[in-house]
Amino acid sequence: PRSILQWNVGSHQDISHESLSLFRLLEPQIEILVLGTGDRVERLHPATLKQMRECGIAVEVQDTANACATFNFLMNERRMVAAGLIPP
Repeated sequence: PRSILQWNVGSHQDISHESLSLFRLLEPQIEILVLGTGDRVERLHPATLKQMRECGIAVEVQDTANACATFNFLMNERRMVAAGLIPP
């Protein structure tokens, strides 16, 4: 179901396997996680992305404005999607 949760992440440097655990616990399970990393696209640690894929969750990293647009598009397609957004 649609929910808004507070994600305790201040910058892309705070994104880790532990901070992404919130998204692995959602029910029903999401298939795509769209991450907005602020004003620009920031690289995440490859091991963190691999761990999410191993849990069956694809991760798309974008700047926050584009992440919002992607999230809305995927929601409109009725995909099981979540967004983790860091304000620009």
